[in-house]
Amino acid sequence: MVNYEQESGIFTELLAAKETGEPIALATIIRTRGSVPRHAGSKMLVYEDGRISGTIGGGEMEARVVQEAVSALKEGQPRIVPYSLVDPASGDPGVCGGEVEIFIEPYQPTVTIFVIGCGHVGRAVVKLAKWLGFRVVANDDRQELATPEQTPDADIYLPGSIEQALADFKVTSNTYFVVVTRNVVLDRQILPQLVDTRAPYIGIIGSHRRWEETKRLLREDGLNEEQIQSFHSPIGLELHAETPEEISLSIMAEIVMFRHGGSGARMADPARKKVVWMLNEIAR
Repeated sequence: MVNYEQESGIFTELLAAKETGEPIALATIIRTRGSVPRHAGSKMLVYEDGRISGTIGGGEMEARVVQEAVSALKEGQPRIVPYSLVDPASGDPGVCGGEVEIFIEPYQPTVTIFVIGCGHVGRAVVKLAKWLGFRVVANDDRQELATPEQTPDADIYLPGSIEQALADFKVTSNTYFVVVTRNVVLDRQILPQLVDTRAPYIGIIGSHRRWEETKRLLREDGLNEEQIQSFHSPIGLELHAETPEEISLSIMAEIVMFRHGGSGARMADPARKKVVWMLNEIAR
């Protein structure tokens, strides 16, 4: 029998995770046969770091489902996993004697573009990112700029210091930072606070010369080479962009490429056409 009070709590927590941008997977028992610890309809939530809420029976079976759920979140694909609970010596996760199937459904919240710096380029990035369907956060230490009046289209406004912004916003693996500040001094203050977050992408605007100077200062401040290499700077794809709108296109193109594993090569590139032709021939 399904515990409707527990089920209600599971869905409330699922919605809360979606609101905060936390990736989460829902594991539901969809079929059972014979003796099993929990029956069809039992649910459990699994977070990206392996934390759980609720239970589908505990023990080795539940531990395996947690691993499957974490994998499903990384791949973004649902899956059904069957288990026999008969013979642990043969690899079964239990001895109850029954069988169970569990549907694992990953929920990846809308990706957030966190824009730090609401100058000309920052405002253009906010506008384009929103048009592309991302959730957008706008932050600037100049509080008058991080407002709906000055920077339309953002979903969340966090005016003030980056320290306060990070305290007010939960950074997840679905958060992409676009650092488009007005000088190296600010970058030196901001970047050390971003490097150990769960964000998969931290892009910083500026010329190659500006980035070399920023790296020198970050090394002085104690960042190691691995941390420095995790940054993307100069941000964006090489489009010879000039206007804020063109620069924002370059930035968002790189983020889309990064998310989906693209190469950034021209679709009409002759070398690319040859590779596609060879793959098609092999597949025949």
